[in-house]
Amino acid sequence: MKKVMAVNAGSSSLKFQLLLMPEETVIVEGIVERIGFEDAGFTIKYQGQKEKKVLPVADHGEAVKIVLDTLISKGIVKSLEEISGVGHRVLHCGDRYADSVIIDDEVIDVIDSVSDLGPLHNPANLIGIKAFMKALPGVIEVAVFDTSFHLTMPEEAYMYAVPYSWYEKYGVRRYGFHGTSHRYVSHEAARFLGKPIEDLRIITVHLGNGCSLAAVKNGKVVDTSMGLTPLEGLPMGTRSGSIDPAIIGFIADKEGLTAQEVINKLNYESGYLGISGISSDARDLRKAVEEENHHLANLAIQIQNKRIVDYIASYYVYMGGADAIVFTAGIGERSPETREEVCERLKEALGVEIDKQKNIETWGIEGEISTPNSKIKVLVIPTNEELLIARDVVRLAKTQGK
Repeated sequence: MKKVMAVNAGSSSLKFQLLLMPEETVIVEGIVERIGFEDAGFTIKYQGQKEKKVLPVADHGEAVKIVLDTLISKGIVKSLEEISGVGHRVLHCGDRYADSVIIDDEVIDVIDSVSDLGPLHNPANLIGIKAFMKALPGVIEVAVFDTSFHLTMPEEAYMYAVPYSWYEKYGVRRYGFHGTSHRYVSHEAARFLGKPIEDLRIITVHLGNGCSLAAVKNGKVVDTSMGLTPLEGLPMGTRSGSIDPAIIGFIADKEGLTAQEVINKLNYESGYLGISGISSDARDLRKAVEEENHHLANLAIQIQNKRIVDYIASYYVYMGGADAIVFTAGIGERSPETREEVCERLKEALGVEIDKQKNIETWGIEGEISTPNSKIKVLVIPTNEELLIARDVVRLAKTQGK
């Protein structure tokens, strides 16, 4: 019986869960937000209670101290020695680690060395790692990379048709993201279907504010929609997804912007927000369509739906078929409308059929929404990245005899 901390450190935030393993039950979870500000927020949920408070938090080290001190002061743990391991979600490892790893000086150097590939995330991830290592010396710390699951892609899938020297010098290739989520739900889908993942062809569809798909054949990723950065692929909350790269230079010339300023607009002012002019939240767009028949809100949704179907069809052909399509993450788990619209577009060509009542009832829970006649199973599997992180900590701790 172990208590394992799963951590996701952002540039100004620190999310955490403390889980009891192997029972896989959440003891406590919370978040420290607006780190570096006098009015930072600290939210904690435990024993059916939720507490919020505002307080100054200077840096991530102080945020970690606040979290750990709170665990003791509330009697959630009697001492920090009860925490047997910490798992950290880390965005990028380049092409170095195809699995989660125990953190040592070499791993820290690798995470730092590829920070140019994940400038908003890797430095923050490192800050969280170092803060926990200082607070919990001697406790096993594990890095769980968002990119690792995708490193099984064949060269033809991950390479861009650009000068090969860019790959050799700078690591320019498709890496893919949301790997922790894609790995969790693909294995859970195999469990749900009662078949070995090594015998299945699964298309995982992670739809949230950020969105990506993965083609998982025999347990290995063979293609994914995000690329060198999370900007490639589907249109998302504020991201454009894949576009003609010449647009960057064209708009830079027309509006007197630098290339980086245009890329910033593609990252933060595009997608749902850019098309609709309303919001980056799918719920707001659905409401606008329902109440106002808002054309641009509907257009933003349908552009994304079309692109989702494009990827599913491509992966279906690339894998020689598909046994299951799996929806996950905020929109994937809680938008029956999106699931129905996507599956309706797949019905004629791929024989996908869903039970509309089951689809409506499957809201934020695990279940099959396809009919018995459907040629491909359609599942909803809620993602649980924190649980996967904790599982990896326990698995790797066993290799150290801990």
